[in-house]
Amino acid sequence: MAPSYTIEILDNIHVSAPAGSVPTTTLPLTYFDIPWFHSAPMQSLFFYEYPHPTSHFMQTTLPTLKQSLSLALQHFFPLAAKLMCPPPPLKPYILYTDGDSVPLTIAESTADVNHVKANYPRDIKLLHPFVSQLPPSTMSDGIRVLPIMAFKVTVFPNIGVCIGMAHNHVAADGCAFMHFVRSWSSLCESKGDSTFLDDVSQRPFHNRDAIKDPAGCNDMTMKGYWHWISSWRENLGPTKEMTVDKVRATFILTRAQIVKLKQWLTTQCKNNSNDVEQLHISTFVVTCSIMWICMIKSQDSEISANDYDDDKFYYFLFAVDCRSRTEFPLPVTYFGNCLAPGIIRAKKGELMGENGMVTAAKAIARKVKEMESEALKEAEKGPSNLEEMFRSGHYVGISGSPKLRIYDMDFGWGRPTKMEFIHIDDGGSLSLAECRDEPGGMEVSLALSKDQMDAFTSKFEESLKVF
Repeated sequence: MAPSYTIEILDNIHVSAPAGSVPTTTLPLTYFDIPWFHSAPMQSLFFYEYPHPTSHFMQTTLPTLKQSLSLALQHFFPLAAKLMCPPPPLKPYILYTDGDSVPLTIAESTADVNHVKANYPRDIKLLHPFVSQLPPSTMSDGIRVLPIMAFKVTVFPNIGVCIGMAHNHVAADGCAFMHFVRSWSSLCESKGDSTFLDDVSQRPFHNRDAIKDPAGCNDMTMKGYWHWISSWRENLGPTKEMTVDKVRATFILTRAQIVKLKQWLTTQCKNNSNDVEQLHISTFVVTCSIMWICMIKSQDSEISANDYDDDKFYYFLFAVDCRSRTEFPLPVTYFGNCLAPGIIRAKKGELMGENGMVTAAKAIARKVKEMESEALKEAEKGPSNLEEMFRSGHYVGISGSPKLRIYDMDFGWGRPTKMEFIHIDDGGSLSLAECRDEPGGMEVSLALSKDQMDAFTSKFEESLKVF
């Protein structure tokens, strides 16, 4: 069903770093970057209160937004650059040349923004017109050229503003990209005061030579890239028209609920364990456990009808930041990708059983503990483990993290009123963030069919009543 509101494009502009501020630069891609060629663009929406007319935005706010974006791109120049994808046997790379720019679309909408960003279930198509789309790829001297970032800002007159962001994951993981957004928003809030970036610890670290490759992972990931580029097709991403109707909803776990869940799961894990291992039942473990089990049980009728094998494995995936977890520690400001996949698997019968949440919590807690010292090994095994997981068809992944502090992004209009990761609409993923209005709480968003969302909501509410 098409959205019942209008959206008018007011301007299409391009923003670049100040002329001459960044020299022509080539950045190689590492084995942390290359696997993301298979991924759709990362897309997010940041909603803000903005009690001013569109004319005020265009005359007063937009110039500051553009100036601050330009200043931010001076330091985060790879996001304005081009992703160069040559055919085999050549290697891909990021190329920045003076004048490279980022598209910025300005729009106005009559939509009821409070409905658009609500927590209750809404048609996913309601949000898609506000999402930025990366421009299509081009060809240059036999090399496919991919844009890296794009923005779309929509004004809801006298009510709010939405900033839609899209970027190619090959260029930056969530930690790196949110570092950019945080810097841009600080520059905008301060009307262009960039003195905080004089501190080297606040600036992005671009030295790719800091990534070591003791296991020869680059050679393995290059084979995957060459297969990908040789069988190229334009990646449409999740915000094109989808054949399956879905709704999106956000669920809140309060601090009090999390404390109770921690206490209950900690006790249950001890009572159901035959060994002496010490598992840390963290907020992350608690949140992921209840969400994973509710996702599986919301598919119960579908599973029961088609799959009677209790020994079939179900998978859970989360990303681990390796910046401080390798033999070559990197600064937290390292700009690029530095993630390893944490993959958990458990048998369907155990997860669907009476102690399913305990099984999930123990498995997730073990993997989190293991990744503290073996993240690089998981990165090395990542492609084959991910292939096994995707082949199973039974998996749930986590996008985002409370450590990204997405509700700190203040452009001068206050904290975001809501943030949505749109790329989870393709299915199989949940987005995770800190709760905006309650310290210690968690915010989880997901997109499911209407029937499955109803079942998930029921299972989620049932689960909370137990504690």
